[in-house]
Amino acid sequence: MSAWPHRVAVVVPTPAHSSIAGPLTYGSELALPPGTLVRVPLGKRDVLGIVWGEAFGDGAPVAGEKAIGGPLDGLPPLAEGWRRLVAFAAAYYQRSVGEVALAAVPPQLRELSPEQWQRRLRRTSATAATGSVDDPPMLTEEQSAALSQVRTQPGPFLLFGATGSGKTEVYLRAVADVLAADPAAQALVMVPEINLTPQLQARFVERFGEGAVVSLHSGMTNPQRLKAWLAAHTGAARIVLGTRMAVFASLPGLALVIVDEEHDPSYKQQEGARYSARDLALYRGKLEGAKVVLGSATPSLESWQASEKGRYQRLAMPSRVGQGRLPEVRLVDMNQQPKGTVVSPQLLAAIQERIARGEQSLLFLNRRGYAPVLACNACDWKSECPHCSAFRVFHKIDRTLRCHHCGFTERVPRACPQCGNLDIAPLGRGTERLEEHLAELFAGTMRPDGQAARVARMDADTTRAKGSLEAQLTEVHSGAVDVLVGTQMVTKGHDFRRITLVAALNADSALFSSDFRAPERLFSLLMQAAGRAGRDASRAGHSQMWVQTWAPDHPLFGALRKHDYPAFARQQLEEREAAAMPPFSYQALVRAEARTQEVAQGFLRTAGDAAQDLPEAPQVTVFPPVPMAVQRVANVERAQMVVESMSRPALQRFLAGWQPVLQAQRVKGLIRWAVDVDPLAI
Repeated sequence: MSAWPHRVAVVVPTPAHSSIAGPLTYGSELALPPGTLVRVPLGKRDVLGIVWGEAFGDGAPVAGEKAIGGPLDGLPPLAEGWRRLVAFAAAYYQRSVGEVALAAVPPQLRELSPEQWQRRLRRTSATAATGSVDDPPMLTEEQSAALSQVRTQPGPFLLFGATGSGKTEVYLRAVADVLAADPAAQALVMVPEINLTPQLQARFVERFGEGAVVSLHSGMTNPQRLKAWLAAHTGAARIVLGTRMAVFASLPGLALVIVDEEHDPSYKQQEGARYSARDLALYRGKLEGAKVVLGSATPSLESWQASEKGRYQRLAMPSRVGQGRLPEVRLVDMNQQPKGTVVSPQLLAAIQERIARGEQSLLFLNRRGYAPVLACNACDWKSECPHCSAFRVFHKIDRTLRCHHCGFTERVPRACPQCGNLDIAPLGRGTERLEEHLAELFAGTMRPDGQAARVARMDADTTRAKGSLEAQLTEVHSGAVDVLVGTQMVTKGHDFRRITLVAALNADSALFSSDFRAPERLFSLLMQAAGRAGRDASRAGHSQMWVQTWAPDHPLFGALRKHDYPAFARQQLEEREAAAMPPFSYQALVRAEARTQEVAQGFLRTAGDAAQDLPEAPQVTVFPPVPMAVQRVANVERAQMVVESMSRPALQRFLAGWQPVLQAQRVKGLIRWAVDVDPLAI
C-alpha cells in the first residue's frame, strides 16, 4: 500500500446510535478544504460526504482505510458558519454530525455526473434583487418605529404585532435594507407550514423579482430542491423562503433571518434530529453576525420571557393597518344549548347575516374526516385500528375507515364485524361531516348576487393533490365560497379579506389537558383564528370571533375577549414558575419503541437507573417511564421518560454522558430509542 498525500475527516449520513457516528478518515490525492462535498465509499455503496477537516496522522495507509471517490467539482465548500451550526445542532439535540449535515443537503447531489454538474451550475447565475414596487404602501407609525429599531439595533428582535398589523411589510423593508447595503447579502425568511409559502413568495417576488427568491420546503421534488439549494449556495438567490428545514440552507452571505409565527409548534422537528428551527435560527444569527427577527401576535412563552428579561428587543405593533379592528369575541355557553347541538342557533343566524351581505365565514374544527369513530348500536364494537391504540376515522366521501396514525385503511363494512348488525353509525363529528351539515342548513340561502350559498372544506384530505391548495385558496379569495370549514391549517397566516366571522366549534379539550403547554397552544390558535376576521377595514366594524365552549368562565377566555396576550402570558408564566416548568426549567424526553410495552418501559427504567451514576445526576431528575398518549402505532409499543433540570448546561452534560449508557443496552425486542431535547409535547 502506498501513502496518500492527504488524509481527511469526512462526515457521512450515519445515525447517532450507530458504531460509526463520528467523522471517518479517508485518503485523498488532493488537499480538500473543510466543507467540500465528496463522494466516498461506505461499506458496499457510495455515499455523499462532507470534508470536516484534516485527519490526524501523516498520510500513511491504515488497514481498511479507503480513498475518497472525488469531490463534486465546481461547488464552493460549505461555509464555516454552516458547519458550526450543524455541529452545534448535532451536539445539542444528541444526534450525529453526519446525520444532521447530510439531511440538510439535497439527496440528488450524489447522483449527478461532473458533466451534469457543469450544466446545472451554468444555469445558476446570480440575479440582482430589484425594491421595484411603483407604489409601496405607506408605513404606519408603529411599522416605522419597529423598522427603525431593526435598522439601528443589534437585536435579536421579537416583533409583537397584532394580526393584520403589517408585520410582512416590515419584513419586506428589512430584507430590502440588507440587500441594498451589500450586493452579496442574503436573507432567510421562515414560515411554519408549507401552505403559507405560496402567498408569501408571491409578495416577495412582486417586491424583489422572481430570480432573487427561492423556496425550500419538504413538499418539493428532489430536482426542485436541488435547484433552489444550488441557487442559495452559490449566492444566486438573494432570498430564501422556507419551512423549518430552511434553517440549514447554505447561505454564504446571510445577513438577516426572519422567523414568522415564531410560536408555531411546526418549527419543531418530530422525527430524526428533533431540532427547533426557531432556536437554531437565533443561534445561527449569533454565529454569522446576522440580525434575527421573530414575529408573532402570540409569541411563545419562552420568547416572551426572553423579551421581558431584555435578552430580546421587543417591538410592539398593537394596531391593525388602516382602520381595521380586531374582532369582537363572543362566547356561546354550550351548557345552555339543546342536547346534541352542533352549531348554536345564534351562530347560525350570524353566518346567515354574513351570507346575505356577501361576506364570508370561517368555521374550524381540529378533526378531519366525517366522524372520529364508527360504532355498532347493538354491541360494543367501534372502529379501532388493529395496529394502533386509536380509532380509525370514518371518511364518508370514499367510504373508508382510515387510521391517522399508521395509515391503515379499509372499506367501511356493510355490517358490524363483531355481531353482524346492519345498524352501524358514526359517532362524533369531523370537518367532512360538518361541511355536509352546514351545506344542508344553508341549502336555500341566497347570496346578494342571486347565487346559492356555497360551503367548502379545506383540510389535509382536500389539499392532498398537487395544486389543490392553491386552487382552493383562489376560490376563497375570489368570493366563490361563503362558508369555509377547515382544520387549524386555515387559521394561520392567510389574508382572507372577505371573512368577517370566525368560529371555533370544539376548543375545550385543551383546557384540561395533562400537557402543560396545551393552554398556550389553544390561546395562540384562537387568537390566530380571530385574526382571519375583519382584515378589510371596510368590513371590520362587525367582525366577530365566536367560540362554542362548555367552560365560558375559564380565565383563558377572559383574556381572549380582550385580545390581551400579555395578561394571558403573565398568568401562564406565574403558574409555570410555581411548578418549575419550562421556561423556568429544562426538559428532555427519552422515547422507546418495542414489540411490547414491558420491553419499552424496561429499557427506559434500566437506563434511568444507570444514569444515577453520572456526575450531573444530582442536578437532574429522571421521572419513571410511562406509556405515550397514543401507546401503540403500527403494532409498535411506545413509552417515554421525562428528564428535567433547572440548569440547561447540566442537562446537556448529563445527556452527553448518558448516550454511551443508552447505546450499550442490548435489549431483545427493542426497536429504537430517541432523545428529544426541549420537547413541545409530553
